[in-house]
This record gives sequence, C-alpha cells and structure tokens, in this order.
Amino acid sequence: MAGMDTDDCLSHPTRREEATFLRGTRDSYDAIAADYAEMFKAEPEAKPLTLAMLTAFAQTVAEDGGGPVVEFGSGPGRVTAYLDGLGLDIRGVDLSPAMVSLARRTYPDLRFDEGSMTDLGGFADGSLRGVVAWYSLIHLPPAEVPGVLAEFHRVLAPGGHLSLAFQVGEEVSRHTEAFGHVLSLDFHRMRPDRVAEQLREAGFEPTATMVRDAEPDERTPQACLTARKPVRA
Repeated sequence: MAGMDTDDCLSHPTRREEATFLRGTRDSYDAIAADYAEMFKAEPEAKPLTLAMLTAFAQTVAEDGGGPVVEFGSGPGRVTAYLDGLGLDIRGVDLSPAMVSLARRTYPDLRFDEGSMTDLGGFADGSLRGVVAWYSLIHLPPAEVPGVLAEFHRVLAPGGHLSLAFQVGEEVSRHTEAFGHVLSLDFHRMRPDRVAEQLREAGFEPTATMVRDAEPDERTPQACLTARKPVRA
C-alpha cells in the first residue's frame, strides 16, 4: 500500500492538552483491543448492506482516479484491509496505540498510525482523495462533530469522497465495563438527516444514505452516508 511518506502528517497532543473524552476513548479501546477484534472479526463482510456501501465508496473513488485515502478510527484494521483489497491506496489512523499495534500485526503489509481525527493539522489542504470514518464519529461529543467534518472537507481534494457509518438515534450509550475491563466510553447515536445537514454545512454534497434495521446482535438501526466535496465551491 502506498500513502503518506512520513509520520509528520499527524500531530499528537500532550496528555495535559488532551480532552477528557479522547483520554477515555483511547484508554478504553487500549484495554479491550484484543477482545473487541475477536468479537467483530467477521465484519464488515458479515453485514451485506453495510458492505455494499463500502464497496460502492471504493468503486467511486477508483472511478474518479483513485489517490490517497485514510480511515480515521481504523481500530483493528478490518475496514482498511477490506478497502485495500478493493484496490484503494488506503491507510488507517486510530487514537488507541493498542488498536494500532494489533492492526499492524494482523495486516503487516498495510500502514496504521496513531492519531486523532480532532487534530488533522498535519494534513495538507486537498491532500486526500477519500476519507472513511466508520463508527468513529460516534465517540465525539456532538459539539465536536461540525469541526471534524469541516476538517475532513479541508483535507479532501475537490471531488474527493467521504464515507461515514454510525448508530441511529439521539441518545448517548455510556459503557463503563466490557470484557472484564473498566471503561469510560460514550457512543453518541446520530440522526441521518441531521448528519446530512451537517455535511452540507461543512461544504459537502451528500450522495447516498442507507439506513437498515438492527440485526439480532445490534441494539439500534445503523446508517451509512457518503458525500462528495464539490469540484468547484
């Protein structure tokens, strides 16, 4: 896989500067990385409708000439690896060092780096052709989402594509324990119509929305949205 040539594209805030929600998310996923990867090892292939949205995203990016793609919140690397298998020039970025380490071991031919989607200052304007945030925006407090979407818009080249997935709803699901570990992890469910509105406010053109019912192992409906940065403002 090709991609950025240096690690300088990511900036790492000091612990003192880091927001509480980032610390909680990072530390929680550090604690459960191996168990989480085992629990979801069959995905994304196990969810056909969700998989179709990922496949369509990959095809669209490729048909527009391809180029660098980053998955922010890549976790154990399953989605990054799936998209790489479809021919995308993709790498993963995750907040959790344990997740990054696990992904590197599992997919040694792919690139995974530590970093936060809340701090993309090291990415140049228009440097990416695609951005994926697959169940990662859900860990942001709602007030943080518009700024992150604006940064996704900035780092995408004109005509670049964005793919999002999240749990549908309006409530916050707080997890304080999983797999025998103490956690501090919030899941902010989101409404597809509101996310589409926020995408437009950030300068994107939403291109597709898929909402499916919850499957037996899920608590809520699930949504996938794609959007495009206009070629001309």
